[in-house]
Amino acid sequence: MAGARDIDDLPKNDANYTALTPLWFIERAALVHPSRLSVVHGSRRYNWLQTYQRCRRLASALSNRSIGAGDTVAIIAPNIPAIYEAHFGVPMAGAVLNCVNIRLNAQTISFLLGHSASAVVMADQEFFPLAEEALNILAEKGDGHYKPPLLIVIGDENCDPEALKYALSKGAIEYEKFLETGNPEYAWKPPEDEWQSITLGYTSGTTASPKGVVLSHRGAYVMSLSAGLVWGMNEGAIYLWTLPMFHCNGWCYTWALAALCGTSICLRQVTAKAVYSAIAKHKVTHFCAAPVVLNTIVNAPKEDTILPLPHVVHVMTAGAAPPPSVLYAMSQKGFRITHTYGLSETYGPSTICAWKPEWDSLPPEVQARMNARQGVRYVGLEGLDVVNTQTMQPVPSDGKTVGEIVMRGNAVMKGYLKNPKANKEAFANGWFHSGDLGVKHPDGYIEIKDRSKDIIISGGENISSVEIENTLYQHPAILEVSVVARADERWGESPCAFVTLKSKIDKGEEQRMAEDIMKFCKSKMPAYWVPKSVVFGELPKTATGKVQKHLLRAKAKEMGPVKISKL
Repeated sequence: MAGARDIDDLPKNDANYTALTPLWFIERAALVHPSRLSVVHGSRRYNWLQTYQRCRRLASALSNRSIGAGDTVAIIAPNIPAIYEAHFGVPMAGAVLNCVNIRLNAQTISFLLGHSASAVVMADQEFFPLAEEALNILAEKGDGHYKPPLLIVIGDENCDPEALKYALSKGAIEYEKFLETGNPEYAWKPPEDEWQSITLGYTSGTTASPKGVVLSHRGAYVMSLSAGLVWGMNEGAIYLWTLPMFHCNGWCYTWALAALCGTSICLRQVTAKAVYSAIAKHKVTHFCAAPVVLNTIVNAPKEDTILPLPHVVHVMTAGAAPPPSVLYAMSQKGFRITHTYGLSETYGPSTICAWKPEWDSLPPEVQARMNARQGVRYVGLEGLDVVNTQTMQPVPSDGKTVGEIVMRGNAVMKGYLKNPKANKEAFANGWFHSGDLGVKHPDGYIEIKDRSKDIIISGGENISSVEIENTLYQHPAILEVSVVARADERWGESPCAFVTLKSKIDKGEEQRMAEDIMKFCKSKMPAYWVPKSVVFGELPKTATGKVQKHLLRAKAKEMGPVKISKL
């Protein structure tokens, strides 16, 4: 607002105004707690002073190679110290960090590396062949104009040394050697402008070609502090990396942990056993996980668990709507569950089902149902609403009227890289459009009912696949379930349930089990919601552990329509 009046005409100056960036957090952590553990990975342990020096070495080594403002550095790695260090070291050099999902295929990764024009590719030794294959595809497409990126391989003593030898034989520089070329006292500079990009992350694009989400230093600063605040995290929290850091920058906890002078416990491979033993061994206080992971923790065999828990463990879940039955089972085991929701486009989670003390007296099942809602905005998100897609007017707070969930404020991305058309759609009418459909309850808490494309329309009635799934999760034999629309000669579409059972059954038993599941549904939901078909087997998942509904939809399409019964 030009010319808005104030009581003074005091200008911003160097003493009172500086760009917001999460990079200062680590400088402070190293000053306040130089000898406190910062990152633990197997037998490797670093303190905050060492981590800060390693980040400065990385920034310095990149600068020495003329990597800085306007450059992108890609990293393809699981949760290891190097990917944590990259969250600080890369932007300290002025460059933008692109954390690549390790579960993608070479074809997709080559698209990402090309689209982002990554000048450096850092790959964990296990994923070096994947990086190599992706770069070969890129080189073939490049018709002579291709300039190969600087290739760095990150060794891990917990893995087969042959993989590292192979990468070195291909001319990759070893990460530790690369750090040695950098100065541990490097005088890094914060960005001139807080709107400068800090990271780039490609959406798991359950749709077509992935979109590159660009995030700013300012947003990362606001959201890291928000992430610690809404969860009530304590200074010195001990955080277990079950959630991949390549997943929306670890929901901003990469930076938040430096602000809290906390400790990161790295986990290369997430298993229920590894989670329970880390809690016992490292006194883990917090971890984040998609509902899929909670499910494995709940259903872990007795020999993999260490129960009762030695202390309260706080768990944040997001990434898909968690079934109330899973929330209930987790809290029975002594985990305190915080349910959040968001997207890559909102720096990860940006809404939280803020717990109210008055819910403590409710029956546990009702508590789980309250906590299964996506909730209210983060402290760092200014606007959250559910609106009519045609008129953009807010829907009534009746828990019934479905609209699109929209956001606005500092928690929203800068935009998609080189994609003006997608930006125009995403930011239409001054709001970010999530593409998720939901309702607003009388208490103002929002709840997702479905992705716009996951609604099943049967006989003209809208059915929420999420609600059917939540009911199916209560069936004692079901481990995982996903419901999609299948063509139906009579109803247009009807629900088709893809089910993974807790224990294997013979082909001959499947018909009986399917009938049992349908009977179970009939007792719990309107008849037209009951799945007309049940298919058994493993569920296909994206690299971030989300069920790939588009593959299940394709499978349902191959099955052809449900026939009108001749009875």
